[in-house]
Amino acid sequence: MARVVAVEILGQQYPIRSTLAEAYVADLAAYVDEKIRSAADVTPTTDTTRLVVLAALNIADEYFHALDSDRNQREFVIDWVARLERLIDEALAT
Repeated sequence: MARVVAVEILGQQYPIRSTLAEAYVADLAAYVDEKIRSAADVTPTTDTTRLVVLAALNIADEYFHALDSDRNQREFVIDWVARLERLIDEALAT
């Protein structure tokens, strides 16, 4: 069941309707707030829209890196299993 979770981002309250756990939604909002504030620390602007876009780009970059890392790990496991299968086949053939 969806419920409204009040979160704060950049000092503004936002009611978020979600079926996710309240603590999880609060953690997401805190993460977004942190990313926006980090963008503000390195970007000389007070344009909130610009800061939010920069934060969104940083979050997307993290997401894409995580996807690549996950893909590389899957490929490593697949290769490892294939090598293990060959070793087992060779051991059984002797």
